[in-house]
Amino acid sequence: MSTDRTADAPFTELVDLASRLLGAGVVATNEDTFADAENLLVAAPAEFRPHTFGHKGQIMDGWESRRRRGVSAQQPHPTDEDHDWAIVRLGVAGVVRGVIVDTAHFTGNYPETASVQAASVPGYPSPDELAAAEWTDLVPRTPLQGNTAHAFAVTDSTRYTHVRLNIWPDGGVARLRVHGEVLPDPRELAGLTFDLAAQEYGGVAEAASDRYFSSPHHLNAPGRATVMGDGWETRRRRDKANDWVQIALAGGGEVLAAEVDTSCFVANAPGWAELVGSDGGTETVLLPRTRLQPDTRHRYRLPAGTPVTHVRINVYPDGGLARLRLTGRLTPAGQDTLALRWFNALPPAEAREALAAAGLPTALAEARPLPDATPIRALYAD
Repeated sequence: MSTDRTADAPFTELVDLASRLLGAGVVATNEDTFADAENLLVAAPAEFRPHTFGHKGQIMDGWESRRRRGVSAQQPHPTDEDHDWAIVRLGVAGVVRGVIVDTAHFTGNYPETASVQAASVPGYPSPDELAAAEWTDLVPRTPLQGNTAHAFAVTDSTRYTHVRLNIWPDGGVARLRVHGEVLPDPRELAGLTFDLAAQEYGGVAEAASDRYFSSPHHLNAPGRATVMGDGWETRRRRDKANDWVQIALAGGGEVLAAEVDTSCFVANAPGWAELVGSDGGTETVLLPRTRLQPDTRHRYRLPAGTPVTHVRINVYPDGGLARLRLTGRLTPAGQDTLALRWFNALPPAEAREALAAAGLPTALAEARPLPDATPIRALYAD
């Protein structure tokens, strides 16, 4: 019987920073003879098909290393230093709030213990550069059980770009999930228009009226929905109310255009939709209640000049949406807020390097957390 410990782990409502949909990948591993380390990042739950054998044994839906042996007949068992590992480039950098190490279907071949470490290495580092990086323990070496989703809360508030899963001495792990808060580099967004609601920039579907059939987090997920299950769908209403999802934007901004996508929802798309923005409690209708068509990408230009931090989409009366895209630009205040969170979360050495590159005093790195963004605006001014 499978054991799932994630039910009491609220961090699982946050974005999986290690999702392949966001661009995550396994950049290095020391050993994956039995099953590829890339399986750790597959978006779907692990599956098991008994008596499915390949040339290397039972085909497992996960990462599995060979059995370790000692160095000699006098030392047939591996030492405490001997272990296997895999390095994952996060799809988007961010603050890790929790980790899932899932040994689903590994019952006689799971690792005895595991740890998860993180590092921040900007740019596009090679495996050798990552091996030389400074790694910090997010989850210390901890005993594992077979066929179990182990949930570990993380309290480190540093922004990281990579994680490393270590297992002792060997064995199999089905999935690795790294849930957290996306924290983009404001220097990459300054002066640009982009999807303010997108997960990859820090948008979060933070509340919904209904998630009976599927999660509201699908609304701002990367890519296009290919089936109905890739979107957000509510149960059928039997009252006079309506359903809704509220999205916290990547930062305070002006929403200039919206795409309300009902793709794949043929007989259960909403009849109408409305967009309402808010900033500090004041609500503004960005898109009045508008008729929708099934299985259609609806695009709307919105009036500029309304700064918002959150957008709620109201659907009438119920139904399903594939995606919601909110193209816009950060306001100066929104840019400052995002930049301050980013700078305060950088590792010290990285903060000093960023300051030096902008001609700012590196002593600001030691003065963190800064209360406002005024001293560092030269870092990201467009």
